[in-house]
Amino acid sequence: MIITRFVVAVVAGYLFGSIPFGLIVGKLARGVDVREQGSGKTGATNVMRAAGTRFGALTMVLDVVKALGAVLLAKAIVGEGVLLLGSLSLDWQVAQVMTGLSVLVGHNWPVFAKFKGGRGVTVFFGTMFAIYPPAALLGVEVWAAVALGSKRMSLGSILGVAATCCLMIPLCSAYSLPLIYLLYGLVGAVLVIWRHWDNVKRLSRGTERQLF
Repeated sequence: MIITRFVVAVVAGYLFGSIPFGLIVGKLARGVDVREQGSGKTGATNVMRAAGTRFGALTMVLDVVKALGAVLLAKAIVGEGVLLLGSLSLDWQVAQVMTGLSVLVGHNWPVFAKFKGGRGVTVFFGTMFAIYPPAALLGVEVWAAVALGSKRMSLGSILGVAATCCLMIPLCSAYSLPLIYLLYGLVGAVLVIWRHWDNVKRLSRGTERQLF
């Protein structure tokens, strides 16, 4: 049944997202639990501070791959099937968005790491690369430029996901993309920024930690 395919895709997305690569890399590389270091998050930035730059970069790549893989898998699972809910027709594009959100939730609150995860930045970009690559590419460029220029990863992350979301508005209009993609960009960006709220407060006070 098509509804079973949707459920499988969403559950698989959460489980993919729950793989705590930051925790695993920190343990294997330096024997540290990154949840007990720095920000207490399992994301790439905290791994970078706790275990070193190359291991932070490795975590970033692994988190992007798990997010990208989960969303592509959702399309393969649902295929050309359509789930009808009253007047709504849910297809593989909707499945991708639902799975993208479940990956974000899994990464931020992973069942495999006592629900203590990251902030979702790399996972957001990973899911967007699967959903609509041009928007993700711009977001990554903004993220990298701001993070390196300001030496504050949190500022780059916030502006990067915001840029991705904003770009989806004209793209959806110009290329007739599904509005569900725009909705995902909005919800995903809001979730990521909300997870950075402590960073936002420190940025406003001028006390945010520098990247290097």
